[in-house]
Amino acid sequence: MVGPDSALAAGIATILPDWKIERAEDNAAAFAVIESKPFELVLTGENTTGEDDVELLRQLRLVRPHTRLIILTNESTPADVIASMRERAFSYFSKPLSWTIFAEMVRLAAEGPCWDDGIEVLSATPAWIRLAARCDTGTANRLLQFFHEIAALPEPEKSDVAAAFREMLLNAIEHGGRFDPSQYVEISYLHARHVVMCRVKDPGEGFSLDEIRHAAIANPPDDPIRHQVYRDALGLRPGGFGVLLTQSLADEVIYGEKGNEVLLIKYMNSEGPYTPIQKRLR
Repeated sequence: MVGPDSALAAGIATILPDWKIERAEDNAAAFAVIESKPFELVLTGENTTGEDDVELLRQLRLVRPHTRLIILTNESTPADVIASMRERAFSYFSKPLSWTIFAEMVRLAAEGPCWDDGIEVLSATPAWIRLAARCDTGTANRLLQFFHEIAALPEPEKSDVAAAFREMLLNAIEHGGRFDPSQYVEISYLHARHVVMCRVKDPGEGFSLDEIRHAAIANPPDDPIRHQVYRDALGLRPGGFGVLLTQSLADEVIYGEKGNEVLLIKYMNSEGPYTPIQKRLR
């Protein structure tokens, strides 16, 4: 663990009570220790910038290609987050952060099987990103945290887009990829001046909205929970409200012909405090 924050170190110790935690004063000292012996997990310090931590990650990959690294920083840009994904960071957090989500991510990094990332950056700028992600929930949770850091949106648009994207991503991994880690979903995120678009494509055969009886959107008006009977019969987890939730949060939800590809569209309020991402990144 990098940095002088004793309170953070104590918090990490409660998350990983059976782990031995070693401290390093700064990134240079951390790399010297990492170079001398292997570590399962590295946590950067909140007093460094995202750019500094990505540079540590690049150095780390040369000597410890499979060590998991979680970036924790006070200063970050979407470009830093993208760079960390290219270098296969396990996760990325900038302040202020949710301690609950951070703790869950640390546990995921500590308890997961042998790690080979599972997220591939196909093409990326802060305004247009294309990714491929493995069909498992751990990879999905990592991707959602990266999305939270990249999406430089105002509220409530950021929360709406994040929640809608989460529903469609989990649906794609569950129903299209069937939680098969050998399968991948394709994700695109486009941030223009007055609109945000998220595209998710899964490897499945697709579906028709008229045929998905396990989803709440197919319920008749006089039986609002009929879909749960079908879910129970199929052994599916409780739920089925993802499509309805997505449609309520996004301005437009468009499905491809096969049904295994969906586009979420959210329009920005040009009269409000929103500033185009290109200007904020200068």
